[in-house]
Amino acid sequence: MQSAGTASQAGRWIGRGEALARLGVKAQTLYAYVSRGRIAARPDPEDSRRSLYAVADIVRLSGDEPAAEIGQWLPPEESDAPELEIRSSVSMSAGGRLFYRGMDAVQLAETATLEDAARLLWDARSANPFVEVRPRVGSTPGPSARGRLFAALARRAEEDAELKARPAEALRAECARILDEAVDAVAGPGPRLFLHQRLARAWKVRESDAHLVRRALVLSADNGLDACALAARAAAGGGASPAGAALAGLATAAGTGAILDLARASEWVVAVRRQAVDAARRAHEAGGLHGFGDPAWPVGDPRAAGLLAVADLPQDLARALREGEEMTGRAPAFGLALVAIARRLELPREAAADLLLIGRLAGLLAHAVDQITNGSPIRARLRYVGPEPGAN
Repeated sequence: MQSAGTASQAGRWIGRGEALARLGVKAQTLYAYVSRGRIAARPDPEDSRRSLYAVADIVRLSGDEPAAEIGQWLPPEESDAPELEIRSSVSMSAGGRLFYRGMDAVQLAETATLEDAARLLWDARSANPFVEVRPRVGSTPGPSARGRLFAALARRAEEDAELKARPAEALRAECARILDEAVDAVAGPGPRLFLHQRLARAWKVRESDAHLVRRALVLSADNGLDACALAARAAAGGGASPAGAALAGLATAAGTGAILDLARASEWVVAVRRQAVDAARRAHEAGGLHGFGDPAWPVGDPRAAGLLAVADLPQDLARALREGEEMTGRAPAFGLALVAIARRLELPREAAADLLLIGRLAGLLAHAVDQITNGSPIRARLRYVGPEPGAN
């Protein structure tokens, strides 16, 4: 139960000097509380170089808050606190377009490699973090490309788990090694080519078509602040290394509807190519046609449009997309575009999902580094809604 004294403190903010005096700690300890999300902080509106600190959090940490008794417990009420805000400089969408650090992602994909996109997303402008990357000796075990991808990330997360402060340049170099090892885990050992070329070589893609793999990877890198990015940022904010944070985000990506939608979109493409259009139409009428439209992109996903514009699809694939769009009245989603590219290049069954996850890894590493170096504390509170204490 919140006391009247505590309630009176809600919404109040104080400067650093008063916060230190109330807590009786040094400035480093105060900053540690903020970085761990135990004390909320915000810029001083009168001087952006200074910060203000939440009185309610300071009261709680200083022990001045009266202890609540079990007999006074009340069910939680709905909070009127503002929606959780996380500051990110990685990407944003505006006007039906996706931007990586202010650069149009579709335009970037016309010429950029995944390494180029990663450097942009990681804000690695002064130095190329891939210059010092060397191949790792030994292969990553696993029966599938996705299994090897996660195994490589888990290994790096364990190796990098030591809690130590690292400058931004060192973090970016670490991310370059992680991304390089992840691609090697999927593609296997070989010549030190660009990342997309290694994958294209492993999948036996013709050199003239390798640009489709490159574009797909770049366009998969980020999609704004979704559940995957939030998971990566939460892990990084809690002290995880870039590999550990990216692993959290990638596990979220693999468990979300995006991967399932890829499989369902693939079923539609297969049905049309097998002339089973009537069955596919019945599936649509039953609400089972996937791959068209995305609530996040009401007028169509620019990544899908950009990728399909240069795909040079054969007639049966083009018909699958055209007939689905006519039936639903919605444009192909990005997942369906990846499926179409995978079919066009005759890649392995799970390659569309692998492209999405590998490309997304670059963006999740960007969110991890951004959170570690520039991110505001991720402050969220668990609202207990279980049985009343002592009820059992």
